[in-house]
Amino acid sequence: MKLSLAVALLGDLNLALKAALLPTVRDVIARPKLLLMPKILSQTFMAHVWTVFGAGTDEAARAVKENLITLHARGVVLDIGAAGHGHTVTYLQRRKVHKYVALEPNVLMHQRIRENANLAGYTEGNGSLIILPYGADNAPAIIQTLSSVDGPPFDTLVSVLTMCSIRDSQRVLTRLVAEVLKPGGQLLFYEHVLSPRADVAWWQRFWSPLWKVWFDGCRLDCPTHLWIDGMMTPDVHGTLKSMWSERKVWGKEGEPDENLFWHRVGQYIKNVE
Repeated sequence: MKLSLAVALLGDLNLALKAALLPTVRDVIARPKLLLMPKILSQTFMAHVWTVFGAGTDEAARAVKENLITLHARGVVLDIGAAGHGHTVTYLQRRKVHKYVALEPNVLMHQRIRENANLAGYTEGNGSLIILPYGADNAPAIIQTLSSVDGPPFDTLVSVLTMCSIRDSQRVLTRLVAEVLKPGGQLLFYEHVLSPRADVAWWQRFWSPLWKVWFDGCRLDCPTHLWIDGMMTPDVHGTLKSMWSERKVWGKEGEPDENLFWHRVGQYIKNVE
């Protein structure tokens, strides 16, 4: 991998620092205890970063999201945390999706989610919008809050640039699919993942420990697409089989392979049996 490309994300970090460091320092001055809460401090920094760059990041992936979310999302949708500013809801078709549930552990993001959802026709008042202060890794709380006696509540799970920041994301996502996604339901994902190129993957692993400190746990080296593809579930005889009846995976059009942020896009359909 070219060295110039391998160190290019330092420019991204510099831009993020310019945008978010001063507001974060102001927050620390107002709440000195933030210095004793590194997780909350990282969330605070990330909230300021996303205020500046969230819309641009969303716009850069508009074509991908329209072909994935707008085209396929249906029924009751769970936006797997972190939902950020709720950009996912702007891609939903109201006639196809009648409830939007957003997971976002960073409560500083909630008002922006609410504003975007309301503009798209989803409100807490009529029950078409639910915002939960959990990450996807808090599966017990999610399941307890949303599960019903009628079975798993969701027709569609959406994961957009999320799995990179969740601890033990393979286990977490497997449990969510198993317990809250309906049989025949779908998982739609757009994630930056571990590159199949050894040279790119080396740099992704090199930078990840630094990157996750500044960006709320985000890692560059998660093979999320491989984890999803390999999800297994036991049948009635206890024999493990694939969790999926259908699967489609593709890349971001025009994206070079020599890229620290290498993306995969996918639509997976859960087995009915």
